[in-house]
Amino acid sequence: MSTAKKAVMSIVKQLPDDGSLEDAQYQLYVRQKVERSLAAAAQGKVETQAQVKKRLSKWLAP
Repeated sequence: MSTAKKAVMSIVKQLPDDGSLEDAQYQLYVRQKVERSLAAAAQGKVETQAQVKKRLSKWLAP
């Protein structure tokens, strides 16, 4: 069984009996975002808080 299929099956099993299709889609979306973020962090593709503040200071300046 593929990893994606296992993830979907796991989410479906955890949904309540009255869970909607939107609930399942949201859970899949969140899982995908978390997995991507963890992979990026493991590869060192993250920024420090100071780097983010510096980059956003242009946008947030009064």
